[in-house]
Amino acid sequence: MKVFDLLFGANHSFVERSLYTTIEVGIRYFLFAGVAWVLGYWLFRNRWFHRKIIARFPGSAEVRREIGYSLLTLLIFGLVGAGTIAASRAGWTQMYWKISDHSRAWFFGSVVCTILLHDTYFYWTHRMMHLRWLFPTFHRVHHLSTNPSPWASYSFAPAEAVVEAGIFPLAVSVMPIHPAAFGLVMLWQILFNVAGHTGYEFHPKWLMNNPLRLFLNTPTNHVMHHEKMRGNYCLYFNIWDRLMGTNHPDYESRFREVTSRPVSNAQR
Repeated sequence: MKVFDLLFGANHSFVERSLYTTIEVGIRYFLFAGVAWVLGYWLFRNRWFHRKIIARFPGSAEVRREIGYSLLTLLIFGLVGAGTIAASRAGWTQMYWKISDHSRAWFFGSVVCTILLHDTYFYWTHRMMHLRWLFPTFHRVHHLSTNPSPWASYSFAPAEAVVEAGIFPLAVSVMPIHPAAFGLVMLWQILFNVAGHTGYEFHPKWLMNNPLRLFLNTPTNHVMHHEKMRGNYCLYFNIWDRLMGTNHPDYESRFREVTSRPVSNAQR
């Protein structure tokens, strides 16, 4: 049976679809986070150490905690995903099942629109979860990773996992979108999410002297958020932080410091 039919077919129970969706999200998470972990924390940890934003590695207990909470997040993502698909099958959303129902231009346009929607949704929900009365329930778990590893990408408390999963029902409610198009968005999401939590700055030094700095987000930006607890709330782009004045004041200088370290600055 095709993967599409397993995830989106009409003849599956809620439990079956939840299981299939959880497995699919889990494969994505372990593939991307696992590759980043092997490259940055095993194979090239010494060669790349000069680009390690925080010049130390997280302990094994921290990594186990991140993976443990991520497993719970995968289950919640699977349940929310299955519920959204069931609602779509019942005709309660704008999800469509045949690409020919809309133009191919819209298929790719919906990917771009959903990425922009997700970036906005993430920024504002992220800021809300930093409110004093919401933080302990929603966001404290994620901030236990003060020196995040790739495994921190989905290390959320259950309440935050529900919020993060909310982009799926939101997107299919506000615009027509094909499941394959949303799947491309989720590939983009996990790529950027893992990249932001690798702990390494991979962008070139010249970025902060280029207009691209006004738009692109960087791992340095997000790692500083984990360090400082305030500011740098964006996900994919740096637009909302700049519009709302929430970039950390030391962000650009920190980026320059990290990207100016000599290559010989390797871990001993």
